Amino acid sequence: MTEPGTPFRDGPHPASDPVRKKVAVIGAGAAGLMAAGCAAANGHLVTVLEKGRRPGQKLLITGKGRCNVTNRCDTDTFMANVPGNGRFLYSCYGKFPADAIMAFFEDLGVPLKVERGNRVFPESDRASDIVGALVRHAESSGAVIHCNRAVKGVESEDGRVAGIRYRDDRFEAFDDVIVATGGISYPATGSTGDGYLFAAATGHTVQPPKPSLVPLETVEEWVEEASGLTLKNISVRFEDSKGKTAYTEFGDLLIAHFGVSGPVILSASRHLHKDNFKGYKLHVDLKPALDAETLDRRVQRDFNEFPNRAYRNILTGLLPAGLIPVLVKETGIPGDKPVHQITKAERALLVSGLKDLVLTIKGARPVEEAIVTAGGVSVKDVNPATMESKKVAGLYFAGEVLDVDAYTGGYNLTIAFVTGRCAGMSVG
Repeated sequence: MTEPGTPFRDGPHPASDPVRKKVAVIGAGAAGLMAAGCAAANGHLVTVLEKGRRPGQKLLITGKGRCNVTNRCDTDTFMANVPGNGRFLYSCYGKFPADAIMAFFEDLGVPLKVERGNRVFPESDRASDIVGALVRHAESSGAVIHCNRAVKGVESEDGRVAGIRYRDDRFEAFDDVIVATGGISYPATGSTGDGYLFAAATGHTVQPPKPSLVPLETVEEWVEEASGLTLKNISVRFEDSKGKTAYTEFGDLLIAHFGVSGPVILSASRHLHKDNFKGYKLHVDLKPALDAETLDRRVQRDFNEFPNRAYRNILTGLLPAGLIPVLVKETGIPGDKPVHQITKAERALLVSGLKDLVLTIKGARPVEEAIVTAGGVSVKDVNPATMESKKVAGLYFAGEVLDVDAYTGGYNLTIAFVTGRCAGMSVG
């Protein structure tokens, strides 16, 4: 562990000269490390200030430790997957699209692979390889990374950045400052909303942060019995309090002791936070490949093949074991009833339960458990071509601190990389 104020890599900067700008990057996450490496590669004197004990702490846990680096898609697909101010990213994504991001990491010695849905991961399935590559990029370009170095605020004078003030109240002058402090999700990794305070104190509008890509809590208690169960290749439909469809998706769902999570739920949550996640019904189709009539014929075949089998036992061919007690309870058909005694009406109840398992959403998990934060520094206050503030010259914002967010699938890390690179290339 580094001591407070010590560099992550030893070694002073070269002496300052008029051409080189003295640049501070606050935050050593995905956006901050990318920005630092790009700014240093352009000849600037870059100091990265990370309040945690090591760089990339949040990055290490992304993708369950595998790190979904980006999504190999075209510009239109990328924009369609960024519901939070996606058009703001058009310029910086155009300069550093997914293929360029992949080439960047592979050039740094990290082989990548493309999985389902064009999601890109390191071949090693180790997020630490991505963190290591970003640190190497920054340090080999000349940036110095200081860990355990907390920043109190950014100061400006006459409409231009003046420098930063440390937590111990010491001031240090900088020509340019890049704020890449993240949002407020996963605060144990250092994302505690510091950047919002820095932005507000320098006159920027900060949209209230809300959880995005967050698991949802349900009213139904049976989820605790089925906790840990993954339902693959299902479809979901969220219905609002007026009975209108708010969101539909196909993919995988995870049942947790509190409710539901998994890719389809995380993406859906981005559409529900405007109503504070209240008043929604979740309709789960466990057999989306079959319409009700076809599914009924399939159930009849199973019943006819094993007429003396108990109802609960016949369900093993239709459902994962953990969900069988739930369907038995939801349909109201006795689990030990022989299937040859099940009526047509009861069979219809089973088909209905398979095609429309309903859960009631009572809210979201705490923002600390969200993968990313929606809200942040208003994009109206930031130049989309440079990430520089329109209010304070020499002050830049990158990554999750901005009011830009996307669905799951590698899009949010893409935002961090493209905005970080844009800010780093633009300083000076």
